[in-house]
Amino acid sequence: MPSIRFSDGPNGVRGTRFFNGAPAACLPCGTALGATWNIPLLEQAGNLLGEEAIAKGAHVLLGPTVNIPRSPLGGRAFESFSEDPVLAGYCAASIVRGVQQKNIVASIKHFVANDQEHERMAVDSLITQRALREVYLLPFQIAVRDSRPGVFMTAYNKVNGTHVSEHPGILRDILRGEWGWKGAIISDWYDQSIYKNSPILFLDANRLTRYGTYSTVEALNAGLDLEMPGPTRWRGPLLNHSLLSKKISGKTLNARVLEILKLVNRTIKSGVPQNALEGSRNTRETSDLLRVISAESIVLLKNQNQVLPLQKSKSVSISWRYWYNYQL
Repeated sequence: MPSIRFSDGPNGVRGTRFFNGAPAACLPCGTALGATWNIPLLEQAGNLLGEEAIAKGAHVLLGPTVNIPRSPLGGRAFESFSEDPVLAGYCAASIVRGVQQKNIVASIKHFVANDQEHERMAVDSLITQRALREVYLLPFQIAVRDSRPGVFMTAYNKVNGTHVSEHPGILRDILRGEWGWKGAIISDWYDQSIYKNSPILFLDANRLTRYGTYSTVEALNAGLDLEMPGPTRWRGPLLNHSLLSKKISGKTLNARVLEILKLVNRTIKSGVPQNALEGSRNTRETSDLLRVISAESIVLLKNQNQVLPLQKSKSVSISWRYWYNYQL
């Protein structure tokens, strides 16, 4: 079975190195992409990301980020498209379509309700069912309906008391059950050992890997297919013990393995060999597209005749440009 390479995003394709790696095209951040309100253009951006992934020898792009920025203090809010779940959903779907048109698998993230960095592995997002459905899940639901991302990445956080990576109500019942989505579910992770050769950071790299998996039995039964990054903490010998004690069934294990095999088969279509050399795509076409996207992302507001703030006593008509073929 060939190995597959994941590369971080979402406003570019990093490759295998944080420092001194092959140069990459840098797209405007997610918030800027959302500000374009231009769905066809974002699909072109997805095409570019797919081509960049091929140049980096990557089979799976870890993006787009589809979280709802609820506060300006959210350290990664700029990666997300919008606080509006409908706009975020359409933007995500267009990026995913563009990436996967190049036979690169998009890993949509961070599922779900991941909107702060403080205590990212411990924070518990307490959300009513209505808010969960109408705000936090909706952009992912739109992306599933309109683009079928090949991979979902679970968030670090808990939702109503349970970590998402082991949340059967979200992964099994909603994502795979209600939405009928098919694909691989992987955990989030952040391996700071990549900094170990950095001349500017002095960290004990062996102690700073952050994992988004917190259990063996609960995660596997909920539907988490792949524990990242490896070597495993929660599988291996612990999984063998859980099988012997029948806390996990052979049927469940087979289902998890099957999704990984399907993912591997899907990545073969990209034609990217395993352990491919990384290259760079510094083309005129790339520069021209980035210039167009950047220009479209610039929004200028003029408060003429004191229109803002909007008055509750008056009605408002809103025109959504480029969205005439995209209806909920």
